[in-house]
Amino acid sequence: MSIQVSQISKQYGSQKALDQVSFEIGTGELVGFLGPNGAGKSTLMKIITGYLSSDHGTVRINNELVETENIAIRSQIGYLPENNPLYTDLYVREYLEMVAGFYRLENKKEQVLKMVELTGLKTEQHKKIKALSKGFRQRVGLAQALIHDPSVLILDEPTTGLDPNQLEEIRQLIRNISLNKTVMISTHIMQEVEAICTRVIIINKGKLVADGSINQLKAGQITRNQTILVEFDRTPDMEAFRKIPGIKNIERISNTSYLAESDNSMDLRPAIFKFAVQEKLILLTMKEQQQSLENLFQDLTK
Repeated sequence: MSIQVSQISKQYGSQKALDQVSFEIGTGELVGFLGPNGAGKSTLMKIITGYLSSDHGTVRINNELVETENIAIRSQIGYLPENNPLYTDLYVREYLEMVAGFYRLENKKEQVLKMVELTGLKTEQHKKIKALSKGFRQRVGLAQALIHDPSVLILDEPTTGLDPNQLEEIRQLIRNISLNKTVMISTHIMQEVEAICTRVIIINKGKLVADGSINQLKAGQITRNQTILVEFDRTPDMEAFRKIPGIKNIERISNTSYLAESDNSMDLRPAIFKFAVQEKLILLTMKEQQQSLENLFQDLTK
């Protein structure tokens, strides 16, 4: 496992920022890390990168314990903070060479050129950072996070404030990077997560409330009950319909269409099909409903 977070807790005075959060992220995964403001996302990311210590629990990167005193572990981690702190009076290559020096890279100039090429900064490399657009500044931030070739990349709101063209460019860049690195992205943009991530972790008020693939979460396999859209050729016996094993609630859409919600004890579809046969009903529609990630997020964090 690249990232192992075990029972992490953190408190600021009387406020509990994180409450026994645990999860693992495997090598090569691209995971979206979601939560409302104040949920503890940035705090946890700082703990994972070794910038901040936890009150309880452990973090391991590639099976090595992450601690604020363990500076060597940072050679395995790339981190782009939310506010992307750059030295704007420096030129792009000058800044990247300085960062490469922090990591004591022997092939400093060669690695800078490689990062300039990878992040699409070739046309801007001789400019001062303050002269760059928001999109190119984000590219510089990604270049500094990648310059030491870390196996784990932590990105905190990497696409905030970008226009649609810049957004797609950064998305594609992150997709390419994730092919051989473990990437964890914190963002408020649901479309961002659906576009590039394969898995989602959601925290609320310092606690983990959901963890699963995009498809699992949207289908309700982890966080909410299964919902089936059913349409018959005529109105069924509602009393018998409600007695189908596993049905928790039925919402009427029309005289022949219904939303059947499960109690999560079983897949409703075989039971509904059996009911239709017994009642001599023709099933015109039987479809498992999926909700948007945005609606799911709201349900979990309200």
